Amino acid sequence: MPQTQKEFTGFHALAVFGGAFSIIISVNLALAYNAVASFPGVESKNSYIASQTFDARRSAQNALEWTVKPMASTTGISLSFKDRDGQTVPLARLTGRVGRPTTTNQDTKLDFVAIDGTHWGAVTLTPGRWTLWVEAQDIDANSFARRFPIIVKE
Repeated sequence: MPQTQKEFTGFHALAVFGGAFSIIISVNLALAYNAVASFPGVESKNSYIASQTFDARRSAQNALEWTVKPMASTTGISLSFKDRDGQTVPLARLTGRVGRPTTTNQDTKLDFVAIDGTHWGAVTLTPGRWTLWVEAQDIDANSFARRFPIIVKE
């Protein structure tokens, strides 16, 4: 019995191209959905207005020459503020927030307690990457604001 070859028709070509493009489109839609769903939001209400004073604020903050060292564990975050001479900076105000870099679902406001020149914020953190936002003001009304990437290890 002779073997017959099946013919590759226009319908077959349409099915191959349609299947390939449907896979590509499905993957793109899934990636776009996850990108939008995990976006934590805007940093400022109007980025143009915020950019107008950015250089001045950065220069003033850098002129302070403060060294800030965040330390994170599964039970909380500690911060130490040192001036250019290595002395502890006396703070009038300190606020903070910790959360995951890609979502706001786990954002937590921190209430810091000063203990021997170190500020401790009690919070339960699971291992992984976190972001710490800190705003401080010393007794001379100098402002400090910074975002720190932190990694909590087990």
